[in-house]
Amino acid sequence: MKYKVSLSPEAVSDLIEIKRYISEELENLASAERTIATIMSRLRQLEEFPYSGASLSSKIAVDTGYRYLVCGKYLAFYIVGKNDVVVDRVLYGARDYLRTLFGELTE
Repeated sequence: MKYKVSLSPEAVSDLIEIKRYISEELENLASAERTIATIMSRLRQLEEFPYSGASLSSKIAVDTGYRYLVCGKYLAFYIVGKNDVVVDRVLYGARDYLRTLFGELTE
């Protein structure tokens, strides 16, 4: 069974910002295009293997339903539904992605 993979508006915005940052700030359009191609290639794999990414609960003690997929230096955060996969965010791996995803986490 093939899952339908879709991107949230935030994930689309993340991809646009990734490409803009690499091509404009780092002045490397070729690298920006390769990075986006790598991310999109990895996301397409979710059509066949939606559970290939690790559960985010392996990193934090709360079950969020999120899974994450390593896409080079970036992490794609997604949720698997019955017939679909929704990619919620695509964030730089060294970034404080938990704060970006959930805001301030309280103990």
